Amino acid sequence: MKIHIKNMVSSRCKAQVQQTLLNMGIEFTDLQLGEVNIPRELSLIQELEFKRQLKEVGFELMADHKTILSEKIKLIIIEMVHYSDETIKVNFSVFLSDKLNHNYTYLSNVFRSVNGMTIQQFIIINKIEKIKELLLYGELNLSEISYKLNYSSIAHLSNQFKKVTGITPSFYKQQDGKVRIPIDGIGSELV
Repeated sequence: MKIHIKNMVSSRCKAQVQQTLLNMGIEFTDLQLGEVNIPRELSLIQELEFKRQLKEVGFELMADHKTILSEKIKLIIIEMVHYSDETIKVNFSVFLSDKLNHNYTYLSNVFRSVNGMTIQQFIIINKIEKIKELLLYGELNLSEISYKLNYSSIAHLSNQFKKVTGITPSFYKQQDGKVRIPIDGIGSELV
């Protein structure tokens, strides 16, 4: 049986869920971001305890189709922006539609109803956090970051960065104590 888990968006989250399953003695066959396959049905007591333990570490089980679909959208965006080494060259709306077998308007409406923001807003927030990360590491210049994240120009990247953060990328890079949002917290500030 496949169990869907909300807020499981990083390898750290995955390790936490895995440890919870092991501690409870629950067998599982496959653990991916946002879901785990369990070969046997959980007893009511096991399910309630699993829910409780997940909630303690910031996760929750999902059963609603719209919530599950919304979480899949988030995971695809997070994977593309934060974990892919490839340059983002695709149109997110086309990619999401193809990947999830729904038209983009439907996906957009579901995402907004569940999260209180648009898919585009979520993408922008994730891209800004990725820009912050890349600036922090200092391995790429703004031109390279702009290309990597599929911005049309450095000016477009800078304008979007300033609109979201209130400061320019150059000023952010010069700051001491740079502030970043953890991946599992992205988007929660708007809801």
